Amino acid sequence: MKKVIAIFDIGKTNKKLLLFDEHFQVVFQQEQKFPVTADDDGFECDDIDLITSWIKNELKTLAHSTKFELTAVNFSTYGASLMFLDENGNRLTPVYNYLKEAPSSISESLFENYGGKEEFCRKTASPALGLLLNSGIQIAWLKQEKPEVYQQATSILHFPQYLSYALTGKVVSEPTSIGCHTFMWNFDKMSYHQWLADYGIHLPDPITNDLVSTIEIEGKEVQVGTGIHDSSSSLAPYLKGTSEQFILVSTGTWCINMNPFNSEPLTAEQLEQDCLCFLSPDKQQVKSSRLFMGHFHEVWAEKLAKHFNVKTDSFRDVKYDNGSIKSIQNQFGNSSVFFPNGKESFEDGIKTVDLSQFSDYNEAYSKLTIDLTSLCIESIQLIIPQADETTTLYISGGFARNDIFINLLSDQFSNKKVITSEIDNASALGAALVIAKSVGFDNSLEML
Repeated sequence: MKKVIAIFDIGKTNKKLLLFDEHFQVVFQQEQKFPVTADDDGFECDDIDLITSWIKNELKTLAHSTKFELTAVNFSTYGASLMFLDENGNRLTPVYNYLKEAPSSISESLFENYGGKEEFCRKTASPALGLLLNSGIQIAWLKQEKPEVYQQATSILHFPQYLSYALTGKVVSEPTSIGCHTFMWNFDKMSYHQWLADYGIHLPDPITNDLVSTIEIEGKEVQVGTGIHDSSSSLAPYLKGTSEQFILVSTGTWCINMNPFNSEPLTAEQLEQDCLCFLSPDKQQVKSSRLFMGHFHEVWAEKLAKHFNVKTDSFRDVKYDNGSIKSIQNQFGNSSVFFPNGKESFEDGIKTVDLSQFSDYNEAYSKLTIDLTSLCIESIQLIIPQADETTTLYISGGFARNDIFINLLSDQFSNKKVITSEIDNASALGAALVIAKSVGFDNSLEML
């Protein structure tokens, strides 16, 4: 039988179970979509009972498998969601949707009492997002809005740790969840922010992600990880797989740029430009910036297809041609056609850009990619320190298959290797890697 680590990769839309063998190859994958439910205010949220029941049932089935020997399980999930438990360890709340709004007075009170908005956000490396997306706000919100529930809470867990708790009964915290735009972590002192103690909130000190607990499932011993936040988890394969210093450009609907080798404090100016910091599994700062690049691309690709009367996915056939790109760059210079005033002008551009200035679809799409790449370069440069020692840019996700994008990045960052990544399911793989050594797997990686 193949020894495997089971990873439950829990996204907002899709929930996956992946089994990794000792060579970290996926030997089984299952994907589920669960109907959502509503919280106690009628706001849409994940059905945590359905999710935990599915997890436990799948693990019971695996424990009886004649094909796989289940050795360990871990969780990679979206962040910014908390679970509140009573003194008996019972769940008090739903998994509140991080898109739910909280009264602005809650965050404003924190800003007022702890050095002002700019300084508070800088210290916690968290943009003020105005939602429960700053997960620390969920605590203050519950205390203010539902005091009868809050008074019963004796333990508070981030979502990945709650799934681990559902198996182990252990209340723990770990760096990656508390370091993700939570308002909870003071990056200057590398400890919880003072406001938590002042509010009478006591959270467990974060432990490292490689620690595991032993439980019994259907008579078999299984090791259980602490769980990990998916963005930080997606870095782990690169941190394990190379000794070089690098920047990861993870492209999708959002383009998330992560630099684990930038120790400079986050500035107010960077915060204003959508930068933040994560914590890596070993509690190191990861400077990050983001751009809504995939969304911009999707909307414009559809508009271009309609205008030129071609299929929506015709962009897949547009390849990099140095002569054509140089001609377009000479024609338009440094001016952006599609984003005339930067990323904030996206909506205006959709309404006002005159597509008749392009001779054909290929020229228009090439210029769109040039303009998108310029925005991405600006975003990447935000996380490059003055004393930059990174040597490699890893590009993952959909844009790794875009010839024009990759060539333009290579031209701009000619002092670095630009490498398109072949790693699939990076966040799930990261969740397996962080516990691999603790469960007897060789966690060296030869995928890069």
